[in-house]
Amino acid sequence: MFAEWDNFPVRQTSEVRESQLCCGLVRSGESKNSGDIGRPPANGAGTSSEEGQTSSGVERALQVIFAVAAAKEPDIGVSELARSLGLSKAVVHRVVRTLVAADFFSFDERTRRYSLGPGAVSVGLAAMAQMEVPRIAQPHLERLVARTRETATLSVRYGFQRMYLTQVLSPQEIQMSVQLGRLYPLHAGGSSKAILAAMQPDEIRSCLAAGPLDALTPITIQDTDRLLEELELIRRRGYAVSLGERQQGAASVAAPVYEATGSVYGSISVCGPVGRLSAGETETYGRLVKEAAAEVSRQLGYRPAQP
Repeated sequence: MFAEWDNFPVRQTSEVRESQLCCGLVRSGESKNSGDIGRPPANGAGTSSEEGQTSSGVERALQVIFAVAAAKEPDIGVSELARSLGLSKAVVHRVVRTLVAADFFSFDERTRRYSLGPGAVSVGLAAMAQMEVPRIAQPHLERLVARTRETATLSVRYGFQRMYLTQVLSPQEIQMSVQLGRLYPLHAGGSSKAILAAMQPDEIRSCLAAGPLDALTPITIQDTDRLLEELELIRRRGYAVSLGERQQGAASVAAPVYEATGSVYGSISVCGPVGRLSAGETETYGRLVKEAAAEVSRQLGYRPAQP
């Protein structure tokens, strides 16, 4: 069945990891010297010193996490992190090793570079789910489903990628069902292209220069010039269309959602089997997703510039 192609369960972490002190590689509840457990501080040392060291370690770990999250490229090396933060490479290396061990960072053995890992994605997704955006978008997604009888989704931008945050499923027997929390590239698919087209020109250039435009299906756009032309068309009409670019047999129509700052937050889409989205439907659905995305953007505080 069509719905089975992309209806994988969202991975929920059921086990609680032992926390680690980021710079000392010490598990919570352990001492660096097991013989010290239960002994009073020696030489007049008090708990305030220990707390200060722990606080310093946490602060450094947060500095590194935010630096990786804010990096223009999807990954970054220890030397770059050390320079940008004004820390020694040894300190940064200890922090990133701990974060890799906790699955918060991923490490590429070939390039020796670090990126946000599954743990960071899980935390980010949980934070997004607690924000107001899904709640604001929910009634608009429900109205889209009522009017189109196709699945409606909300995606959020995640650097040079994006993920589905929530969905309302089609009532039809054959339906699209997307995987929440999985990262997708921005060059393929309606939701992705809607976000990419709404980014700033320098961001688009950086995104396209970050790596090859991988073919997800035989009709994925892999030529940069052709993709730039497609993005210009999306900006002119206000919505993106994909007919099997990210997933064979699947179609989507999507429009960008903006934050109060004017930056693109993500996108709203209507998706279903290619056979049910003809040229007439894509035009109608394009108008509907534009209206829904504009209203969600307005509720997020976005005000388009006056001509």
